[in-house]
Amino acid sequence: MFEKLFLLVKNNAGTAVVNNPLIPAKHHNAVMIEASSSIIEVLKGQMENGKLKDLVKYFQSSGVYNKSLVSSIVNRFANRLNTFYNIDTEHALATANELIPVVMSQLVKESKSEQIKEFGLTNMLTKLNGNRADLSLLVNNLMVA
Repeated sequence: MFEKLFLLVKNNAGTAVVNNPLIPAKHHNAVMIEASSSIIEVLKGQMENGKLKDLVKYFQSSGVYNKSLVSSIVNRFANRLNTFYNIDTEHALATANELIPVVMSQLVKESKSEQIKEFGLTNMLTKLNGNRADLSLLVNNLMVA
């Protein structure tokens, strides 16, 4: 699943990363990994903070439900761009805002797709949980609620 997320980021990184004059070519892959990691960390943090129901709603309602989730990911990614790649705050936020919402929108769409099992909501949340527990029953109950 994490490799697929990286590919999703990579497929959408054209303007924001690859064609960005502030990001040298030698850092393109590292920056895309930072974007993927930011997504994973924020989603995982939501679960660890007891916000599983909010996550399920986010993915059920095509991402419209929780704009603060995307903002958290954008801010985390922008902070990394600023800290590790010396991109000023304004440009780091612009880059993050150009990439993260598009990736999250596609992630929501792909989580609903029957063809892409890695991004199925239950599978994705179980992997974020470190495969410590099968969340299918809980997720199914939250989806009905």
